[in-house]
Parts: sequence; C-alpha cells; structure tokens
Amino acid sequence: MSVDSLITLAIAAAIILSAVIPYVRYVGKKEAIAKKRYAEAKIAGLQAAVSAHPHINAIACIGCGGCVDACPEGDVLGIIDGKAVLVHGSRCVGHGVCAEVCPVGAIVMMMAAPGRSAELPILSEQYETNVKNMFIVGELGGLGLIKNAITQGKKVVEAIAGRPRSSNGSYDVAVVGAGPGGLSAGLSAKSHKLKYLILEQGDAGGTILHYPRRKIVMTSPVDLPLWGKLKLTETSKETLLELWEQILAKTQLKVNTNEKVLDIRPGPDHFVLTTAAGEYQARHVVLALGRRGTPRKLGVPGEGLGKVTYRLIDAETYKDNDVLVVGGGDSAVEAAIGLALHGTNRVTLSYRKEVFARLKERNARRLEEFRKKNAVNVELNSNVKEIREKEIDLETPNGTKVLPNDYVFIFAGGELPFDFLKKTGIKFQEQVVA
Repeated sequence: MSVDSLITLAIAAAIILSAVIPYVRYVGKKEAIAKKRYAEAKIAGLQAAVSAHPHINAIACIGCGGCVDACPEGDVLGIIDGKAVLVHGSRCVGHGVCAEVCPVGAIVMMMAAPGRSAELPILSEQYETNVKNMFIVGELGGLGLIKNAITQGKKVVEAIAGRPRSSNGSYDVAVVGAGPGGLSAGLSAKSHKLKYLILEQGDAGGTILHYPRRKIVMTSPVDLPLWGKLKLTETSKETLLELWEQILAKTQLKVNTNEKVLDIRPGPDHFVLTTAAGEYQARHVVLALGRRGTPRKLGVPGEGLGKVTYRLIDAETYKDNDVLVVGGGDSAVEAAIGLALHGTNRVTLSYRKEVFARLKERNARRLEEFRKKNAVNVELNSNVKEIREKEIDLETPNGTKVLPNDYVFIFAGGELPFDFLKKTGIKFQEQVVA
C-alpha cells in the first residue's frame, strides 16, 4: 500500500473517530445517568408505574433512544445496556408518544395495577360496558390523560345523542364524576340539548383537585364542547382549576357537587342512581371516575387548598420547599424519601400512631437512614389541625407546632371503585402482554 493511501486511511480514520468517540462518550454519559436515576427511583419506590405506562419488548427494542427523546414528561425512560428501560415509572401518565415513535413497534401501553390488580373494564369502541347504556371514560377505562378523557367524554355523549331519548321524565344521561371526562360529557350533553345530570362527590374538577404534579402536560390542544379549543400544552393544577371555573361560569353547566353516588341499579329502560340526597333515574350513565379510587381525607381546615394532594409522581420537581407528608404506610414513607432524596427539600413525615407497624423492611431501613441524617423529620403521635397557604398546625405530644409549609401530601388510604363497579354488573378483563 502506498504512502499516500496510508495517509488517506489515517485521515479518514481520524475523521471517523473524531465523530464516533464524542458520540460514544455522550451515550455512555446518558446511560450512566439513567442507571443512577433508575437506582435512586427504586430506592424511593418510584420506579414502578402507577398508571398507564409503556411495556417494552426488550427483544425487539433496538436501543435507538427515540422513545426517550419523545417523552413529554422527561426521564421516564432511559437506555441501559442498549435497551429502553422504564426508569422512573411513577412519572408516566400515559401520553403514549413513546409507542408512536418507536420504529420497530417494541412498545405497547399498559395500565398499572392500582395496588392489587391490573383489571380493565371490557369496553366497546364507543366506551360502552357490557351493561347496556352504561359507559366508562377517562382513567378508569385505560388512559387517564386529560386530553383522552375530554375526547372520550365528548365521543360517548355523541353516541348517546344518536340513541332514543328518555320518554318517562328521567334524565337522558347521568354523569358520575366531574373531572375532565365528566365535564366534557356534561358539556357535550348540554350542546346536544340532552336532559343531563352530573354528580360529583367532591368539588368540580374531580381528579384534578388531587392531581399529584406541579406541572400538567397536554401533548396537543383539544376541543371542549361549548367552549372551544383548549390550547394548554403545559400548565399547573391551579391554573387548570381556574380555567374549569371559567368554563363552568361561561357555559352555565350545572354540577351537583358533594353528592356521592352510593348505588346504581339497572332497570328495564333506565338506571336508578342513589345518593345521600335521594334517587335519580337516567336512561344512560357515564362513569367518569378516577381509577385509583376516592382518597381518604383528613377533614381539616385548608385541605381544599391547591397545594394539597393525595399522590406523588414527580418528586424531583419539588425543590427547596417545606413539605409535609401525612401517613404511616409504604406510600407515605416512599414519598417522604423521594422528596428528601436530592437534599434541598425540608421534609416532615407525620403519622398519628406511635410506631410504623406495616412498612416493608426496605422502607423501614431507608426511613431510619434518612431520619438519622436529618433528611426527614418524623413526627409520631401527630395530627394535622389546620392547613394554611404558607403554614400548617401540627398537633403533637409536646403541643401544637406551627411549621412552614409549601406542599402537603396525604396518604391516608382510600376506597377503590372496582367493587362498586362489579356490583353494577360491569365485567373486567386481565391484561395479557405477549
């Protein structure tokens, strides 16, 4: 081989290496970060998904990283050992963009188990259950994304509007739940001039009131009946609640708040819905309930403030804040550890009993470690008395403590909706992933 050929090969090799080496270093650095984040999330109990999330076929995955880059939530996914991995599953809310961009179809979306099963109701393309004229929209039916819930609520009522209406004086449609899906269904019913009823056990806004994030992401705008296009792509819970109030005021949509549905009985041509206030008859029922059930509240002044929530997803967005976590189970301890992990928050864990009696060994050990290094302040035998904008009153054996506070996370248990739904005759199916 001539000297000129050798020189040419050397130059070509140098050019290739100058491009490849930085890329390899870049990929290696990203993988190291992903591994670190994965380990931290497992320690804090935040690695497992709590709602809709991607299931990755590791055999089919080619490790291109397109899913990682496409995720609107940030570091839900990572590339580890050349394959996509669910790194921070608790942050995923089921946008599904990762599945859309995967060039080899290695990702499918699944619902996570709500603590005990991964059951999903059997639904038609119009979101109708096996119980005729009863529909399910939103998180309970699969994906809990705000855009999906709004779209489903509208689609369901459009289908109902094409069916025979009530002829015995009962409602054409009763909507249970006033979250995004329920309000969309109600607005659509009003736009189609249906006789409608919306029942909400709490305040209008439904699950948004308990939304666990500071930031809410919508991948694209969505049309809301009687209002128009919601152009929000990134907002906060507080801003979204203000918008719902404006929508309700402008559209004059009627919502029966603080009226929990206790029972639904199917009849020959209508349903009977029982609440503490009485009974209602409706030809169609739309269930717009949260999949994770009804959180148990403390019943203290200030619990309705926007800074109070009943679930934690993205602990890392809370930085340099005074945070109170209430509860004595694994969820509460994992949240406290997750919030304390990066060392900028001042975290207090309040539990009403003398000892943590039902913790996993791992969580008990980690909590003691964080407690010893003053990363988590544990207040046993304590109860929240009042929540204010920048303070909370905490009743302790040593008297009432006034603590500075920016956010409150309450993990006091709750009531899952599955038994209620099964009692109405709705059938479920188990997820099967090949």
